[in-house]
Formats: sequence, structure tokens, C-alpha cells
Amino acid sequence: MTETLVVTVAFNSADVLDDFCASLPAASERGFRLVIVENNSGEREATRDIARRHSAQFVALDQNLGYGGGITAGLTQLAISEDFILIANPDLVFHPGAIDALVDAAHRNPQAAAFGPQILNVDGGVYPSARQLPSLRNGIGHALFYRLWPSNPWTALYLQETNTSTERPAGWLSGACILIRRDVFDAIGGFDSTYFMYFEDVDLGARIGRAGWANMYVPSALVTHRGAHSTSTSESAAMMIREHHRSAYTYLSRKYTGWYLAPLRLVVRGGLSFRSWWLTRRL
Repeated sequence: MTETLVVTVAFNSADVLDDFCASLPAASERGFRLVIVENNSGEREATRDIARRHSAQFVALDQNLGYGGGITAGLTQLAISEDFILIANPDLVFHPGAIDALVDAAHRNPQAAAFGPQILNVDGGVYPSARQLPSLRNGIGHALFYRLWPSNPWTALYLQETNTSTERPAGWLSGACILIRRDVFDAIGGFDSTYFMYFEDVDLGARIGRAGWANMYVPSALVTHRGAHSTSTSESAAMMIREHHRSAYTYLSRKYTGWYLAPLRLVVRGGLSFRSWWLTRRL
């Protein structure tokens, strides 16, 4: 029996999914089970063919449930006996030994429930995939100054860009690639499906922490992220920007819940709405 169930959600992903699947065998000498969840896109049959070629289980959904929702819906249709669930974007390429490195980290860190690899961009740069949980102070500083002053202290603190080579705890790990103990994932209810896309991984990391577990960054495990294949048009890019800001407000409004914070939540909502409009006005 394998230790790891690998699950990915595909949405118009046929152009990258073959490379994703082909990279997996060299990433694990222990073996794994692969599941591809098709999120009701126009490429269902092409995705089914890719799954067949790579001996993967194929789960077709009747509607697009978003990233976390698609993962959860796919997993509920399976009988799962594996100890670990590896959730990954279909536009990743795993480096040799990456899955084994994550599982090894899980075995030597029993206090941690989730493990994230070092994620490389196609140019070889390191994507900041292990971050602090967002706060209003850092979030506002990051939102206001990131584009004008990328090295500002609020962005640096939030992204933790200066510490990419050390295995360490993090507030949350990028949902682009995350290994999680199955029993913990089940106990906390998996992804919150109210986040259609974005911040479902932030919310997951926060709930893992509240449950008494750690999120662990494992830079010895390497993957390369090829880019947002399903958001290539200006219309879809604008939709994703709006969705990102909507999810950001959902997360922050749940974090700052006191009745006396209602004026603050109103200001945050207005600020995020304005920023979303500003970023999408010319797309």
C-alpha cells in the first residue's frame, strides 16, 4: 500500500497536465496513487485521456467548484487509505525525489501536519510559498506599496522572501503544492469551499495552527511552477483579481470579528473593492 495520494484539479489544463503526470514517478521511489479531478471545463475528454495514459483515477465534476471545492469534492468520492494527501496544481513539474522529501519531512516532524516544497518559477527564481498569516497592518502595507516599492518591509515580512533555504515552520503554505496528513485534513474539514479561489490555503494553514499543528516549509523538496494556464485571457485575469480581493475580505472579516471592529471591516471592504477596480480597469 502506498503512503501518498496525489490529487490535482484540472480546469482547461490539458496543455500542462501531461508534463505534471510524467514528472511524478521520479519524484517518489515509494510510489503513490494519482487522482485527477476535472472541474467541469471544456477539456473533460482530453483530461480523461491523459488520466488513462498515466494510470490515474479520473473524477469528473458537474460544476466548477473552484480549487479547494474541487479538491474536497473529488476526495469525497474516493476510498482513501493513504496516510498523506499531496494536493498540487496541474501546472507544476516535480523534481526528482520531491515527494519523498516531503514524506521524509513528515516522518521527522511529528508535530507538523502540512509540508510545502520550495516552489521555483520557470526562470529559476524562488516563489515565496511559506508565509506568515496576514494581518491588517502587513496586509495594508503590502497592498499599498508592493507595486511601487517591492522591497518594502511589510511585503518582506509577509512573504518571508529572505528565508527560502531553511526548513522552518510557517503560518501557511501555498496550496499550489502541499502534503498534509490525511487524519488532520479530515479532522479540520479540509478546504473551506466558500473560498472559490485564493486564500483557501491561508485559511487551511490558520486552521491547522489553531488545531495545534505546525505548517512546515521543506526546501529540499523542489517543484517548478509553470504559470497560470487557466487565467490567460484578460477577462479571466480580471475575474481572478476580483476573486482574490473577495477572498481576502472573507478571510480578514472572519479574523477580525468583534462588533466593535465593524467600522474597520467596512473600511477594509471598501479599500479592497477600490483596489480590485483599480487593477482591473484596463484589462
